Amino acid sequence: MHIKTGTDIIEIDRIRESIESTDGKFCERVYTKKEIEYCESKKTQKYQHYAARFAAKEAVFKAISELLQNKYQINWQDIEILNDENGRPYVNLSKEIKGVETIDISISHCKSYAIATVIVCY
Repeated sequence: MHIKTGTDIIEIDRIRESIESTDGKFCERVYTKKEIEYCESKKTQKYQHYAARFAAKEAVFKAISELLQNKYQINWQDIEILNDENGRPYVNLSKEIKGVETIDISISHCKSYAIATVIVCY
C-alpha cells in the first residue's frame, strides 16, 4: 500500500472576490450543486465554507496527481466535498481513479484562511 498526502491553504477573501466578481459563474465551475447548497446554508460564514472546499479540492488533486498521469481528466466538480451525518467531511470522486482505496480529509477555517489536508491510500 502507498500513502500520499496533499495540503492546501487559501485566503477566504480571494474566494469571496472570485465568487462575487463572476456573478456565480465561479461557483458553477468549481462546486457541485450539493456543495453550493451546503455553503449557502451557512449564511454569513458561507465564504469560509466555500474556501475550505476549494482548499480541499486542491489538496485531493495534489494527493492523487501521481495516479492520474494523463490517464484521467478530472475537473473541479469531479471532486466533491460533503459532510456525513456527524458533520465530518468526506470526499466523493465522481470518477473512479484506479488504485484509490481510501481518502481521509481534514478541513478547517478561521476568519482569514481555510486549510485542508488529505491522505490517500492506494
